[in-house]
Amino acid sequence: MPDPILALTDVSLAFKGITAINALSFTVERGEICALIGPNGAGKSSLLNILNGVYRADSGEVVFEGERFSRIRPLQAARRGIGRTFQHAALFGKLSVLDNVLAGLTRHSRTTLAEHAFGVFRDRAETAEFRDRAEAILDFLDLTTHRDAVVSTLSYGIQKRVDLARALVGRPRLLLLDEPMAGMNQDEKRAMSGFVARARAEFGTTIVLIEHDIGVIMDLSDHVVVLDYGRKVGDGTPEAVRTDPAVIAAYLGTPH
Repeated sequence: MPDPILALTDVSLAFKGITAINALSFTVERGEICALIGPNGAGKSSLLNILNGVYRADSGEVVFEGERFSRIRPLQAARRGIGRTFQHAALFGKLSVLDNVLAGLTRHSRTTLAEHAFGVFRDRAETAEFRDRAEAILDFLDLTTHRDAVVSTLSYGIQKRVDLARALVGRPRLLLLDEPMAGMNQDEKRAMSGFVARARAEFGTTIVLIEHDIGVIMDLSDHVVVLDYGRKVGDGTPEAVRTDPAVIAAYLGTPH
């Protein structure tokens, strides 16, 4: 039986009269890896920004875990189980890998400022729990050897993995990945693809990712949604989408 974790119906977004997303509808099944593909400027990142509360859709409906929302803020999204990475990893370059990953848990803290200031039991227990979770994610992503390294000294591929760790440590039910393999060589892409697949397999995480490498999409995803100038021009399995004339036209500029 279908079990959608996310459903969009006629979602639209415009900036100063320029349409970024045009009446977009699709569903994402629980536990699947759904890829968003399309030319630059197709509206892919704008859609992720709606899903985690950076933008508010002008119209349409988003339903996550059976609950409709027209406006959600990033803090609320994180606490409801939506995690996010960005195309350009916004890491704290002067902090260690461990501290960057711990930063992914600040939005999940239930300790008050007063409890933190006086070091009461709940603060100490939460701090210990968060550290254990961060250490476990570092181990999962083979980052333990970089644990104490300053992030700015690490290679680009490792920094992208740290960004993934920071998103995963919050245990999201829905993980939004904005070009997690952009700028990587083939070996780095294979490694990152493996980590994304393991996150789904071991944590049950549903993943929506933006990716331009069609080879990666074919190997990694269960479901592909194709956007072109904010419109959906393809929606189906990787095999079906790859041979769809509308998708070919969007990528190659050929007539339908």
